Amino acid sequence: MKFDLKQTSLPSSTATAVAAGLLALSLATAAAAAAGPKVPRSADGKPDFSGIWQTTSAADYDLEPHSARKDAPPGPGVVEGNAIPYLPKALAQKQKNFETRETADPRLKGWSLSVPRQVYYPEPFQILQRPRDVTIVSQFGYSVRTIHTNGTNHPTGDTHEFWLGDSRGHWEGDTLVVDVTDFNDETWLDRAGNYHSDALHVVERWQFLDANTIEYKATVEDPKVFSRPWNLDVILYRHREKNFQLIEDYRYTVDWEPYYPPKP
Repeated sequence: MKFDLKQTSLPSSTATAVAAGLLALSLATAAAAAAGPKVPRSADGKPDFSGIWQTTSAADYDLEPHSARKDAPPGPGVVEGNAIPYLPKALAQKQKNFETRETADPRLKGWSLSVPRQVYYPEPFQILQRPRDVTIVSQFGYSVRTIHTNGTNHPTGDTHEFWLGDSRGHWEGDTLVVDVTDFNDETWLDRAGNYHSDALHVVERWQFLDANTIEYKATVEDPKVFSRPWNLDVILYRHREKNFQLIEDYRYTVDWEPYYPPKP
């Protein structure tokens, strides 16, 4: 028996039901796409970034594109446009930093990494989140940074110079936007000697790509060092290994262990 599609038709009630089903499926698919990826959320409905995270990029070795060196693997860079826009005098200082990087990098003294270097340094960090704040604990040096999300403002009055700056965050949809200011000038941005002054201002944007991946973007400005603001972008991955945890890393202070604490 030959079945001819051209001569076959569905009853009107069946056709209507099929059309309605297809429409419902289409609307559900569109709604899911509009809602974005399924991500962890806290009780207040905000994305919950709690967990242990780390980048796999070579950003800390050099934010800009670079070939392999004895002290660094190659990397494509994480800076928008590939080049950091230094002022001429500041570029000369950066080049001097690069030449002395094996001894001059502040991290070699065990100092705090500051922002945004804390995020793309090649060691894990942990995020703890509450409605009023987000806390970032670094494995390196075990520094602790608080991002206040309770609507409070940066401190006023005399100039404040903090190792990690002062962080105030707010939500724009599912993106955590953080304004960071009040830095000191004692830290670098990477191991290649990219640096900043106490006029550094960073605006961060934290957003899930999926439940185990965060896209981190930062706009960096410093009128004493850079000719204009510039952007960087790194991807962070959740550690999911069994029993994974932060282990305090004070490797650059081990030479002092025989002396501290002082013996009676």
